[in-house]
Amino acid sequence: MEDHMHTRRAWPSRLLGALLVIIGLGLLVGGIWLLTLGGSPYYAIAGAGVGISGLLLIRRHAAGLWLYALVLLGTLLWAIWEVGFDWWQLVPRVAFPCLLAIVLLLVSWWRPLAGKGGNIALALSIVASLVVAGISLKDDPVALAGTIDTSPDASRVNPDQVAGDDWSAYGGTNAGTHYSSLTQITPENVGELEEVWRIQTGDEPRPNSPPEITNQNTPLKVNDRLYICTSHSRAMALSPETGETLWAFDPEISTQGADDFSGWAHMTCRGLAYYDAANYGSDTANDVDMSDNGEAPDLFADPQAFAIDVALLRGIVNLGSDDISPSEVPTTSSSALLSQTDVMCPRRLYLPTADARLIALNADTGEPCEGFGENGAVDLTQNIGSFDPGGYYSTSPATVTENLVILGGHVTDNSSTDEPSGVIRAFDVRTGELVWNWDSGNPEETAPLAEGETYTRNSPNVWPPISVDEALGLVYLPMGNATPDQYGADRSENDETYSAGLVALELETGQVAWVYQFVHHDLWDMDMPAQPVLIDLATDEGVQPAVIQPTKQGSLYVLNRETGEAIVPIDEVPAPQGAVEGDWTAETQPRSQLNLLPPPLTERDMWGASPIDQMMCRIQFNSLRYEGQYTPPSLEGSIVYPGNVGVMNWGGVAVDPERQALFTGAKYLAFVSRLIPREEVEDAEGSASEQGLQPNAGAPYAVELGPLLSIFNLPCQAPSWGNRVGIDLQSAEVTWRYRNGTTRDSMPFGLPIALNLGVPALGGPVTTASGVSFLAGTLDQYLRAYDIATGEELFKGRLPAGGQATPMTYTGADGRQYVVITAGGHGTFGTKMGDYVIAYALPEE
Repeated sequence: MEDHMHTRRAWPSRLLGALLVIIGLGLLVGGIWLLTLGGSPYYAIAGAGVGISGLLLIRRHAAGLWLYALVLLGTLLWAIWEVGFDWWQLVPRVAFPCLLAIVLLLVSWWRPLAGKGGNIALALSIVASLVVAGISLKDDPVALAGTIDTSPDASRVNPDQVAGDDWSAYGGTNAGTHYSSLTQITPENVGELEEVWRIQTGDEPRPNSPPEITNQNTPLKVNDRLYICTSHSRAMALSPETGETLWAFDPEISTQGADDFSGWAHMTCRGLAYYDAANYGSDTANDVDMSDNGEAPDLFADPQAFAIDVALLRGIVNLGSDDISPSEVPTTSSSALLSQTDVMCPRRLYLPTADARLIALNADTGEPCEGFGENGAVDLTQNIGSFDPGGYYSTSPATVTENLVILGGHVTDNSSTDEPSGVIRAFDVRTGELVWNWDSGNPEETAPLAEGETYTRNSPNVWPPISVDEALGLVYLPMGNATPDQYGADRSENDETYSAGLVALELETGQVAWVYQFVHHDLWDMDMPAQPVLIDLATDEGVQPAVIQPTKQGSLYVLNRETGEAIVPIDEVPAPQGAVEGDWTAETQPRSQLNLLPPPLTERDMWGASPIDQMMCRIQFNSLRYEGQYTPPSLEGSIVYPGNVGVMNWGGVAVDPERQALFTGAKYLAFVSRLIPREEVEDAEGSASEQGLQPNAGAPYAVELGPLLSIFNLPCQAPSWGNRVGIDLQSAEVTWRYRNGTTRDSMPFGLPIALNLGVPALGGPVTTASGVSFLAGTLDQYLRAYDIATGEELFKGRLPAGGQATPMTYTGADGRQYVVITAGGHGTFGTKMGDYVIAYALPEE
């Protein structure tokens, strides 16, 4: 009986001892592996200590408690030595060992071992761990507290750079500032915002949708309507005050010969472009209005007048006619050119579709403008050549000027070396006729190509929105690079000149005015991801016309937009060398002195949910090539940090010209690129998304891409993975910085636990004259408002799906200021999908 009772009393400590032996063995084996890679000796030492303490506990020896207490105390001291009092860095190092110590202590009290000293030692080590945890909660090493102290100054504002009651372009205006002069919503009352309407478009992901289907639309508000587009290229007009659908247009996009859309890389629509002929002094447009039933009036009741007008509208005046003489043809200025489109569609929208069309729609009725292109549409595949279904179209809205509609196009990355051209084209805003084209593979020849000719295959493209300064007569192109991204030995001289930088073209001709490259011989997919921002910047040398280019690599390049010269200094910094055989790397890379670049990664930055997966991340880190930013791609695999989703991406930045302040989100995720020799992947099937195996057909290497993740699918580098940042542009310094977003919607098993780690975001900001800034896009489903002066969070509105879009703001006919966000999710980002458009406003008085 005594032996039986002893066994019953002994089993808890023996069971824990067995668990410690297993954990210790794992740490020991992994720790030795890490040591062979030149890593920390801690894991091997701790593994031996934990394993031996487990063996002692199995034998019910009190020395097991003493030894485990010593391991915990040593772990605590080692953790402080490595990362200081950083709470989120301490958690994977100390939390799990401390939890085991608490269980051991409880068991040892319940079933005492011989002697009391081990219990006391264990208790003291636990108390020490809790004290350190308490201290580390007080300060956040990521946080930078400060205040943008520049006072608002309306004299700094260029009206062309500011949205007001309307929001007429993707970035508010063609300057892309994401700034509104509205002041009804203030830091003092923004917390009272309430949802006033929401709609569902009916355009949700389908079983045959691409992996990266997204709903990233930023609505336009103009013409007393709210205009939106959806991922399947549908356009809709809504009531700005109620969300009621006024009209809807479905272009019924083609699969381009594929069975369905599942093999496409992307499917998205970020926005529409708007044109109103009245804004450019067209008397015709001013005189034309729609009847109450939404139909065009009978403009040409007189038959002879009708004949003359139709001839003029179609540009085919018959000067040899007996009934019409040249003297009878009315004349107009070029800015008020009489055209069929201006008469029948004086207010129009330009819709880029996923099957590579540009459609002009009557903004009043949603009907195609017959005088534009062929029955209202321009075929963007003209002179492009062959491509896989979904492999070429414009994911971003066009940019519209007085006479031109300008756009580039998405080209699938890393599919092959024979992809469509990255040509940028300017079409006549009325007829859809091609006016000029700029192909970086043939940069001096901007005249339209003849039928049957093809633009330079595989030349660098422009996939974000384009900015225009009509007063200067310049177009600003945020350039991508030639595919494949990670192998560049076969790129042309023009590729090397124009890729991964900012190119300014003359608006009228498409000729190059200047170019500034931000990545030399880009091997990391560091193409320019966002619309350039045009602002009149106050400097020590006076006000300068500036352009700010946000980038994936973290630099904010600030140039004089007239000359292309740097306003904020740009340094050429030494870059790692040693590209794969046949390729080469640039000796230096440009880095702006205004940047959000994180410190280089070290082994100490590896993270995890426990010591085990943190150790495995350290093993990964030491097994891969990493020599800092711009480490060349390699056969063993290279870490790309910041990764190719960028510090900044298509959402860009918001700039307040009155305060000379910039507000943005910044994300920090390490990626891994691994080159795979062609002979090893001949029969492998590539991924339709931009992660996984990318075939690079025609190149000597395929590439495998993906984030650097732990065995639990968490980022291997420590948080924060996403911050919000405020910058004083006059001093060109980061003024404040805080973690942004929580784990509320990304915890395992759907647990609604909101840990303030700072999470990645895909979506852009908007800011207003009152000093309130808005940002969504985080992994958790919220629209948030912040004080641009301090970064303080002022409001948080729960969304029904992922908000991977850029909000906008406007004044309704009822005098209320509205804030609208699309909540549709993102296929590969992993957020909840949906089809929502939601409006917020202050309570009615």
